[in-house]
Amino acid sequence: MGRGKFKGKPTGHRNFSTHEELISGSSSRPRTFKREEVKEDVEEGSEEEIEKEEEPEKRKGTLGLIEIENPNLVKPKNLKAGNVDMEKTTELSRREREEIEKQKAHERYMRLQEQGKTEQARKDLAKEQKKGEARK
Repeated sequence: MGRGKFKGKPTGHRNFSTHEELISGSSSRPRTFKREEVKEDVEEGSEEEIEKEEEPEKRKGTLGLIEIENPNLVKPKNLKAGNVDMEKTTELSRREREEIEKQKAHERYMRLQEQGKTEQARKDLAKEQKKGEARK
C-alpha cells in the first residue's frame, strides 16, 4: 500500500565526492573544479604565456557569435572590491529615468504655477478676481 508523502529509509542518501575524486575527474557532477585546477596551473606560469593563451570565453548558442550590449540583461550585483570601476557610472533603468523625468516635469510645472504662467494658474486668478469683484 502507498504510504503517502513519507518514503522509506533507503531513499534520499546524499553522496559526497572526495577531493581526490574531484581532481581526478572520476566524479560526474562538478566539472568546475577541473577548470579551477587548470587556472591555478596557468597562473603559476610566466606572464608571457598568459598573454598568448588569452582566449575569449566560449559560449553556447548565438551568444558566442554575436556581441550585444543589451541593457535589459541582468547586471552582476556582487562585485569584488578589486573589480569595482569607480569612474564608471551605473546607468539607470528605463523606469527610473522616466520616474526622474516625471518628477522634474512636475516640479517645473509647479514653479510655473506659482508664477502664474500656466493656463490653470490664469484660470484660478480669473476666478479669484471674479470672486473679489462679486464680494465688493
